Amino acid sequence: MVKRKFQIYFSDFFNVNPETLREYGAFNISLINDLPLFIDPFLLFNSEKQEYQDLHAKMIGYVQFLKAHSKEALPPGIVKSWFHFPEIKENWLGFSKTGNSGRGLGSKFANSLKRNLTTIFQDFGDEGSTGTHLEKLTLVKNGVGKDQISDFACNLICGYLAEYTEAFAKKNIHPSKLGKFQIEKHRFNMQTQTWAAKQFTLPKHGQEFVLLTPVDMLTKDEAWINFRGLVEDYSEVLSAVDNVQLRDKINRFFVQNLPVDANRDELALTLEKVVAKYPQLLDAYIKLKEVNGGEARVASAEKIQEANEMFVMQLSLLVDKLDKTKFYETEPNSFDAGLARINFLKQVIEHQDGYKLFMVGGKPIKRESDLQIMFKLTWFASAYDANAEVNNGRGPADFVISYGSADKTVIELKLAGNKKLEDNLLKQAEIYASASKATHVPIKAIMFFTSAELAKVVRLLTKHGLSNKKEIILIDATPNKPSASKA
Repeated sequence: MVKRKFQIYFSDFFNVNPETLREYGAFNISLINDLPLFIDPFLLFNSEKQEYQDLHAKMIGYVQFLKAHSKEALPPGIVKSWFHFPEIKENWLGFSKTGNSGRGLGSKFANSLKRNLTTIFQDFGDEGSTGTHLEKLTLVKNGVGKDQISDFACNLICGYLAEYTEAFAKKNIHPSKLGKFQIEKHRFNMQTQTWAAKQFTLPKHGQEFVLLTPVDMLTKDEAWINFRGLVEDYSEVLSAVDNVQLRDKINRFFVQNLPVDANRDELALTLEKVVAKYPQLLDAYIKLKEVNGGEARVASAEKIQEANEMFVMQLSLLVDKLDKTKFYETEPNSFDAGLARINFLKQVIEHQDGYKLFMVGGKPIKRESDLQIMFKLTWFASAYDANAEVNNGRGPADFVISYGSADKTVIELKLAGNKKLEDNLLKQAEIYASASKATHVPIKAIMFFTSAELAKVVRLLTKHGLSNKKEIILIDATPNKPSASKA
C-alpha cells in the first residue's frame, strides 16, 4: 500500500520542517481545524521578555483609552470600531470544531464593556494594590472564558503577530506560497483615534492568510486569571481582603444571596452578584494570582506540551497507523463510510497499540472535545463532507458525514466516562439526525478506558435494548493490553 502524503499542520501546507517552527518558538497549528489553545494575557504581563511586557502595556493603554470615552454617547460606528473584538480566525486557535470560524466578541460584549468601565471597572488602570490586567474585564460574569479573553488579546496584538509571522515566512517559505494581505488593526493611533492598517507578506491558505503564534503566549485549559478560579478559590480570595469590615460585609452579602444547598451554577451566579456590589473582591483575587504568577509559565508550558503531544505527535502517529488500513478509501454511502472508519479506528486502537495515542502523561484523555478534534483531524482526506459540530437548530452533533444532500449520517463520539451518556444514547443523536435530515440511523462510538467503564456501558445498552445494534460501536482503549502474539 502506498503511503499517502497528508496535510494537517502548518508545516505540511507550507513545506516547513517542524523543527524550524519549534526553534522559532511558534506552535505548529493545524490548518484543518482550530486547536483548543488560547492566548493568555498574563503570560505577557509576567514575561521576562521586554517586548511582551510592552505588548501588555499597550493593551492596557488601549482599554484605558476606552474607559476615558465610555461615558460619551458614541455613534454606533465608533462603538463598533473601538469596542468590538471579532475573532482573529487566521491564527487557527480557539473553540471552533469546524474549520476556524468562532464567535468573537460582538455588540453584547461591547455594550457591557462600555457600561462596566464607568461602574465596576472605573478604577481600571488605577488599582494601586495590583497590576492592571485585561482579564479583569471578563471576571464579572460566568461563561466568559479563555476563548473570549484570547479573542480580546489577539485583536490588540494582531499587528505584532503579523510582524512575527512575516519575519518567519520571508525566511522559510517559498514566495509562491505567500501573499500580500492588509491587517486592519495593525496599530491604534491615539492622536487620530483610529486603527491604522498595514500590508504584510504572509502565508497564503486558499484566499486567506495564516498567523503564527508564539508558544510562550499560549495556554490550553484556562487563562491564569479566570472566573472559574475565582469561584473555586472564593474562601481564599475572601481571606485576602485586607479590610476586616469590608471582608465581613462581602461575606454577609454572599451568605444572604446563596441558595440553600447551592449547586455550582448557583454559586457562580451568587458570586456574580457579589462582584457587582463589591468589585474590590476582584483585586484580592488578582493579587493572589500575581503572588503565584511564577506558576503560570510552568503550568502553561505543561499544557502546551500536552497539546502538542496529543494533537500533533500522537495524532500524526494515529494517521500513519490508519493509513495502513483501508480507513482512507471511500465507501458507497456516508453510513457505510462512517461505520467502516469507526471500525478501522477501533481496530487500530484495540489491536495496534492505538490506545496509547489517546493517553497523555499516562492518563486517558478526559474531554470529549479533544477526542472529537483528534477524530476530525484524521477524517480530512475523505471525499465526504465531514463537518464537526454542525448545528442545524437543535444543538450540535459531533459530526454530520455527508456525500451530497441526499446522503447524510450523524456520528456521535463519546467517552464512556461521560455522566450524560445515557441521555445521549436515548435522545440526542436521534434529535440531531432528524434536525440534519439525515438519511441513515446515527452512528454512536463509545470509547472506554477501564473495565468499570465498559460495565457501565454494557449495563446501559442492555437496559435500553441496544446491545446488538451495529451502529453502536464500543472502542476498547484500556491500557496494558497483551501483545497480539500473547493474546
